[in-house]
Amino acid sequence: MKAEGVRRWLALGALAIAMLTIGLDVTVLTVALPTLAVDLHADTSALQWFSSAYTLALAAFMLPAGALGDRYGRKKLLLAALLVFGLAAVACAFSTGSGELIAARVVLGAAAAAMIPLSMSVLPALFPQERDRQRALNIWITSTAIGLPLGPIVGGWLLQHFWWGSAFLLNVPLVVIGATAVALLVPESRSENAFRIDVPGVLLSAAGMLGLTYGFIRCGQEGWGNGPAWAAIVAGVLALGAFLLWQRRTAHPLIDVGLFGAAGFRWGTVYLVLVNFAMFGMFFTLPQYFQAVLGADTLGSGLRLLPLIGGLALGSRVVDKLQPKAGLRVVLTTGFALLALGVGMGAMITVHTGYGFVATSLVLLGIGMGFVMPASMALAMGDLTAERAGSGSALLQALRQASGTIGVAVLGTVLSTQYRSSLGELNRPPVSDGVNAGVGVARKLGDPAMLAHVQTAFTDGMDAMLWVCAGICVVAMVMAAVLTRGQAPAGAADLDAGQSVHVG
Repeated sequence: MKAEGVRRWLALGALAIAMLTIGLDVTVLTVALPTLAVDLHADTSALQWFSSAYTLALAAFMLPAGALGDRYGRKKLLLAALLVFGLAAVACAFSTGSGELIAARVVLGAAAAAMIPLSMSVLPALFPQERDRQRALNIWITSTAIGLPLGPIVGGWLLQHFWWGSAFLLNVPLVVIGATAVALLVPESRSENAFRIDVPGVLLSAAGMLGLTYGFIRCGQEGWGNGPAWAAIVAGVLALGAFLLWQRRTAHPLIDVGLFGAAGFRWGTVYLVLVNFAMFGMFFTLPQYFQAVLGADTLGSGLRLLPLIGGLALGSRVVDKLQPKAGLRVVLTTGFALLALGVGMGAMITVHTGYGFVATSLVLLGIGMGFVMPASMALAMGDLTAERAGSGSALLQALRQASGTIGVAVLGTVLSTQYRSSLGELNRPPVSDGVNAGVGVARKLGDPAMLAHVQTAFTDGMDAMLWVCAGICVVAMVMAAVLTRGQAPAGAADLDAGQSVHVG
């Protein structure tokens, strides 16, 4: 039994490495874009598609991947996805043109779309006891989240010492380690019923997520008045509406719509969606603030995110001990309060703010994420049966992915609107295109007054956006305090015996 327990935790380590790889890949590209523009002769449109191609593939393939894992075996498909991810990373690293890199990023996103829900869906089989499963979920979600701020740090260091392709080759050894451990340590699991794959559901869900995600990406790039963007959003909504109607009628649905009738899954999903807004708000603005206002380079910008990683590690460690004693309501309410405080401090940053204040806000944000993300995930996962673990996990992660894309578009519009308003007479291209362009013009002209004006306009926009994020966290805090109820388990024995915290 002891050896079996060690195998389980080693298997979890392999899954954590796989998720760290995905987290790194999401943000490592951000620091490489200026280099890619030169080396691949990529225009602005191509640079946007380097990121968007990955996001679109991730959105389109996640729901089908979960169902395929339930049907044919989660370990088998997870292994295949890991190997494809590694090969796609090599293809990205040695791309010689924009078209090649975009195509490789599509494959990379499709592989990640399978890795995320499948690595999550094997946890119930690995850890049948609730207390162990909660601890495993904490580790899984923390490894995912840590990869996001770690990406700019690792990417900045690699770009200073090697060529841009090294940022993608970093995935290869991690994939090899993860795939080897999964093959040796993770047990195979699948649905007991050999159901048919819902092909119309696959097509409708892929079309819907694709249209919705593409539309909001385009809104973020072109503005909210863009006709093709709204056409894509409307088409996506209609396809998703048809998908939901079909899921209620078909004998073998791709997702279990009834999951939203379970309070734990419903509210756990809502909390994860809301925390994404706070998280993406900070990730979207702070690297720009570090570079455009504080004058940091790519590596320095990444290093300034280290307090977030420290806070996240501390929060996930504390919640592992706190949740069995205090219960989900206390953990979630406290977590959202810390998020609101951290993001609210971020909303008070000016061009004259010292880094110590910024670092404190990042620590609070990290601790809040460490509280909220594992607790919300546990709340949602508690209502998933082993039968539909793959499709249920895929649904949860697909909604998180969609909320992140929509959040960046909405929050980016708040920032850019306030930025342009604060520019006043400077509100004209290229200064109005963004803070990096504005700072570049001011420095080229050698105009310190203009530079200070552009930097102030950006912090005005960043503050407006982060106040929106803080407001969302306050609303979520109230929801967690009011809607999450139940007695905290008396101890590990009660947890293992099946006593649960529920949401009404």
